[in-house]
Amino acid sequence: MPGSKSLTQRALIAASLAQGKSVIRHALVADDTRHLIAGLKKLGAGIEPVADGFTVAGTGGEITNKCNEIFLGNNGTALRFLTALVCLGRGRYVLTGESRLCERPVGPLVDALREMDVDIVCCNNCPPVEVIANGLRGGRIILTDIESSQYVSALLLCGPYTAKGIEVILEGNIVSAPYIDLTVRVMSDFGAQVLQTGKGQFQVGTQHMYTGTDYEVEGDASSASYFFLASALLRKAIRVYGVSRRSSQGDMGLLDILEKVGCLVESGNRYVQVSAGDLISGDMTFDMGNLPDMVPTVGVLSAFRKGRTKITNVAHLRIKESNRLAAMTAELHRIGITVSELPDGLLIEGGEARPASIETYNDHRIAMSFAVAGLAVPGITIADKKCVDKSFPGFWRELEKI
Repeated sequence: MPGSKSLTQRALIAASLAQGKSVIRHALVADDTRHLIAGLKKLGAGIEPVADGFTVAGTGGEITNKCNEIFLGNNGTALRFLTALVCLGRGRYVLTGESRLCERPVGPLVDALREMDVDIVCCNNCPPVEVIANGLRGGRIILTDIESSQYVSALLLCGPYTAKGIEVILEGNIVSAPYIDLTVRVMSDFGAQVLQTGKGQFQVGTQHMYTGTDYEVEGDASSASYFFLASALLRKAIRVYGVSRRSSQGDMGLLDILEKVGCLVESGNRYVQVSAGDLISGDMTFDMGNLPDMVPTVGVLSAFRKGRTKITNVAHLRIKESNRLAAMTAELHRIGITVSELPDGLLIEGGEARPASIETYNDHRIAMSFAVAGLAVPGITIADKKCVDKSFPGFWRELEKI
């Protein structure tokens, strides 16, 4: 497996703010990370490729202003992280990207930054975002019922470089909470200190800033999921290297779902092996609020399992790289599966899948999930194979091994 996209991007942010030089090993090299790296270079970080990752000469928190515009493709994580990060600098910054990125909301983050006296504007709560930066004051921020944990991570990552530290309090429903834990872990690995004072309450002081670190990125759990799915659909044992069930990546929660439908999971320090016989039939419900990126994977799994599968607590998938609830509904219908889109998820009736040409909506996770379905149903084709380059350029080569 390639390096984790989530960990690579968080490590690049911390290393770029750090004092001194970092080496990020086994980093993911993909379209998303290229866009983030290009943006960080414009903000003063010195980032160079090496044999197994990148070296990063940090800015020590001194953000430069070498351009008016930072283009981030369709990388929503980078857009949100850099929206907060540029506030540490001085002058005008504009953050934008492809048309789909400019439909993805940033309103709660923009509102939080305004509370810290940042001069920031966006249109209809979406990019482009324009910031007139003059340093970031920090302070106490309350976020309620947010649709993305990336707002929280963006604020926390900048915390050590605010004027007086930052306190973030989360109220109501918080989706993708494990990604906040990943952020806290990376910040700690680079020398910052995050105190969790209660459920959904985080404090970051200014006494401990980031220092240059030799950091190794673990394998990507999201990328591994497609090969775990292949094991379930093909009824064969598949071993995936570079990942461990002990990982703190939330998407490893897919393994719990696979066990519930009858798969056997074994794990070592550097691998996870999934094997399967007949999948357990009957009605099942999965709350996937903490692993939303796995919904396409579980959606395809559900198409091949006898019984009804209800996926809940993922309304925020409508603002991902595509409207994933609508995309999964359309493409499961296309292969002959009965599916209904719910206000917060999907209801899928397992059945007999048929060949079809799959529209990807320029969404890497739609492409990879249905590519695995194509292993089980000859004649399924993927209309746009290049979209996987966003997160997993080597996907087709690895898939050939099966």
